[in-house]
Amino acid sequence: MRVRQEIQTLSRHADLSPPAGLRPDATCAATIGAIAGLFARAGVDDCLVDARLLLCAAAGVTRADLIRAPDAAVGAATIERLAPMVARRLGGEPVSRILARREFWGLPLALSPDVLDPRPDTETLVEAVLTELRQRRRSPLRVLDLGVGSGAILCAVLTEFPLATGIGVDVSAPAARLARANLAMCGLAGRSRVVVGSWGAALCGGFDIIVSNPPYIARAAIRGLAREVRDHDPALSLDGGTDGLDAYRAIAPTLAALLAVGGRFYLEVGAGQAAAVGAIVAAQGLTAAATYRDLAGLTRIVAGGPDSGATRVI
Repeated sequence: MRVRQEIQTLSRHADLSPPAGLRPDATCAATIGAIAGLFARAGVDDCLVDARLLLCAAAGVTRADLIRAPDAAVGAATIERLAPMVARRLGGEPVSRILARREFWGLPLALSPDVLDPRPDTETLVEAVLTELRQRRRSPLRVLDLGVGSGAILCAVLTEFPLATGIGVDVSAPAARLARANLAMCGLAGRSRVVVGSWGAALCGGFDIIVSNPPYIARAAIRGLAREVRDHDPALSLDGGTDGLDAYRAIAPTLAALLAVGGRFYLEVGAGQAAAVGAIVAAQGLTAAATYRDLAGLTRIVAGGPDSGATRVI
């Protein structure tokens, strides 16, 4: 309700014409209202937030700048950059894709069409690692990220464990290049390496932490995903095979050999997959000792290792 009222207030004197008709003499506040109104009518989630982000990017300003000077004119140059951004968002492209960047765990990351757009739900994996290994944050741990993608998880874990070193693996060479760039941008190049390969094949063991957010969408379900996901995330990062579990079947046989003594694995899973993934790792002599729920209450992470014990739900 509060967001709707804010949109109405901002839009009161705004030009609500199509993107190409955005006016250079309109104020920043009116322009945000106009764009948010367009987004709301198109069914775009977080329409006000998206409108602000696009205007800030097109104008080269911060949200604080907008707060300080809401009545400043947008200007022709900004409108020229803004109009195609608005059109792309109306077409279903996520703001993170339009801006080619995403914040994850408070870290600025570059995005490309070659990698999955990391979602806030995946931060649950980083939280799980911290929950279990907080007492070892100052230890020289070895981290392995299977299917590193943008490098988001590896960047977050290495940031939280300042003496750790990490290796990321991805089958996609363009994804590996982007992960290296993001690790460098976060100041982590000296503690990390990214290689092109298939999951854990050809790697030596001794990893204290193994993390992975593999593709886990059942192939037939992909066409029913939101267009922001279906049309803009690479199929390679979504398609988990007929039942969504192919990647776990490929990863599980390598985990025991790759884990150090006392090492732990953390696997992101889809809704309703935790029990099946637990069974897959159990068949390899490992125990899924804990599961972690995301903010929506869905089981998001399966964690475990070579130890035994009852499964904890967190």
